[in-house]
Amino acid sequence: MSRRGWLLFSLVGVLWGVPYLFMKVAVEELSIAVIVFGRLAIGAALLIPISIHQGAFRNIRPHMKYILFYAILEMVIPWTLITNAQRDLSSGVVALLVATVPIWATLFAHHTGDSTAAHRIRIVGIAIGLVGIVLIVGIESVSDFSNAWALLQVLIAAAAYAWATNMISRKVTDVPGVAINGIAMTIAAFLFAPFALINAPDIAPSLNAIMATVGLGVLSSGIAFWVFFIVLDEIGPARASLVVYPNTAVAVLLGVVLLNEPITLAILIGLPLVLIGSFFASRKPKSATFAS
Repeated sequence: MSRRGWLLFSLVGVLWGVPYLFMKVAVEELSIAVIVFGRLAIGAALLIPISIHQGAFRNIRPHMKYILFYAILEMVIPWTLITNAQRDLSSGVVALLVATVPIWATLFAHHTGDSTAAHRIRIVGIAIGLVGIVLIVGIESVSDFSNAWALLQVLIAAAAYAWATNMISRKVTDVPGVAINGIAMTIAAFLFAPFALINAPDIAPSLNAIMATVGLGVLSSGIAFWVFFIVLDEIGPARASLVVYPNTAVAVLLGVVLLNEPITLAILIGLPLVLIGSFFASRKPKSATFAS
C-alpha cells in the first residue's frame, strides 16, 4: 500500500472511530431523532454536491428502490438503534459489537450464493467471533441485566449494516458509492424530519451537544464516506474493509481517555475474539478448499 493509501486508510479509521464518542455526548441532551436527523442532513449536504461535481448521478434512477432499502438498512435502523443503545452502554462496547459486521456479512454472503463463505478459515473466524459476542453479551448482561436490550440493538444494527452492504453491492453496480450514500442520507433525513421536529429540545442544548451532533454529520458521515470511497479506489475493497479494526481501537481508546469509561472484562475478553474472528471471517480464500 502506498503512503497515500496508508494515510487515507488511517484517516477513515479515525473518522469512523469518533462517532461513538460524539453520540455518547449528544445523547445526554438531545433526542435520538434530532441527533440522527442532524447527522443525516449534514452528511447529505456534503455528499450531494460532491456527487454532482463528479457526475455520479447519471445511472441512479433505475436503482432508486434499492437505494431506498439501503437507506433504511444502512442508516435509519442502525443509526437509531446504536444512538439509543449508547444511553446504557459504553462507547467501547458499542464499537466492539459493531465490529462484528464482517461476521454477519460473511453469513449473508453465503446465504446469497457466495461459495467462498463456506471456506474453513472463514467458518473458524465466524465461530471465534460468535464466541466473543456471547462473552460480551453475557458479561455485560450479568453486570447489568438492563443492558441486554441495548446489546441486542447494537447487534441488530451490525446485521443491518452487513445486509445493506451485501444487497447494494449486488444490485447497484454502476453507481459510485458517494452518490448512493448521498441520496440515501437525503431520503433518510426526510424520513426523520417530522420526528426531529416533534422531539426538538425545549431549551437550548449545550455547546458540547451541538458540536457532537455537527461532528457526527461533518466528520463521521459526510467526510468519512467521501474519504472511504477514495480509499476504496486507492487500495481495493479487500483492504478497505479492514478499516473496521482501527475504528474499534479508536472508539475504545477515546471512551477510556475522554469519557473515563472503564476497560471492562467484556472489552478485555471480547475485543481480541471479535477482531480476530472478523478478520478471518472477512478473508476471501485464494484456493477453492471449502468445508464440507
